Amino acid sequence: MNLPLAPLVKKTLIITTLLGAVIAGVWLFPKSDSDSPRYTTEAVERGKLTQTVSANGTLNPVTLVSVGSQVSGIVRRIHADFNDHVTADQVLLELDPALVQAQAQQSAASVASARASLDLAQANEVRMRGLYAQEYASKQELETAVQVLKAAKAQLSLTEAQAARDRTNLGYTQIRSPVSGVVVSRQIDVGQTVAASFQAPVLFQIAKDLSKMQINSSFAEADIGNIRAGQAASFTVDAFPGRQFAGTVRQVRLNPTTLQNVVTYNVVIDVENPDSLLLPGMTAYVGVITAEKSEVLKVPNAALRFRPEGAERTNRKSSTAKKGLPVQLGTLRGSVYVLDAGKLKQIPLLVGVSDGKFSEVVQGELKMGDAVVVEDTRPEKPASNNTPAPPIRLQ
Repeated sequence: MNLPLAPLVKKTLIITTLLGAVIAGVWLFPKSDSDSPRYTTEAVERGKLTQTVSANGTLNPVTLVSVGSQVSGIVRRIHADFNDHVTADQVLLELDPALVQAQAQQSAASVASARASLDLAQANEVRMRGLYAQEYASKQELETAVQVLKAAKAQLSLTEAQAARDRTNLGYTQIRSPVSGVVVSRQIDVGQTVAASFQAPVLFQIAKDLSKMQINSSFAEADIGNIRAGQAASFTVDAFPGRQFAGTVRQVRLNPTTLQNVVTYNVVIDVENPDSLLLPGMTAYVGVITAEKSEVLKVPNAALRFRPEGAERTNRKSSTAKKGLPVQLGTLRGSVYVLDAGKLKQIPLLVGVSDGKFSEVVQGELKMGDAVVVEDTRPEKPASNNTPAPPIRLQ
């Protein structure tokens, strides 16, 4: 009774085998790449372009005064601390005046002694003139009396100057603020000894006005040629992520800084700080606007970097000239590729202002809406196919 089932089982096995082969073939041999788009393109647009150059800098008060001491002594009292608002001539700190006061008293005693010597010399000179007139004293004795009087006057002047110096030093035991502002640094404590033997030690630092600050930034020599006083700048700080602050370039300093063969120039940027949000010492990430264009034809920079596999590396200067694109100052040579009947067609360009993502098309056979190739999407293409080939700067 089982014999009639044998042909049916055999037929079922054959059908199952054929279906498995078909499924394996579909899995092992997928649809050809040629049926899917090979290149990614982007359309050429018109719009605004803003070119900036970037650098890091440090926020500083416009005027930062370091307050020191001209005399030595032990700190007895401190009248100002961090963040205190102080006025001009306000006492910030007092030194123990004992030694300086003793010197001032000694100088005052020397002045009194010199005055007594002067009085004696004056009386002696008057008496000697009378004796000389009556021929009881010689001319030499008179001249000696006159010389002693002059020396007494000079000695009095010397001791008075020394006394004035010591009185001034006594006043210097009270350290006063030279300006009105905010104390941003205090580097001394009660009981410490201030030694002013060789140079005035810094005791306080006072910012004159924190509502106006400046950024001291260092720009590379390749960018400095585009920066001018009066240009607008924007910057961010880590304390307020996502918030943009505005500034204006005040000065490009001519003194270069060279570190490991890298030359930079200090650019000073003025910043308004009415809310006192920005604090001294903050790191600022600065962008200076060097050029702005509106309603220009712009091409993606990715398209300028794209090079197809096996593209010949020719001299773009000569090829551009052959295409009738004259050399212009302030522009870059480059080229892009478009699809013409499914094939790549190279179009040479002159490009100008760039914001890092798009570049201005100064001259070339491109128009708004043209699709330029930005990427080869084939998975098997070599990594070197899209090696960046940036435009060459014209000399």
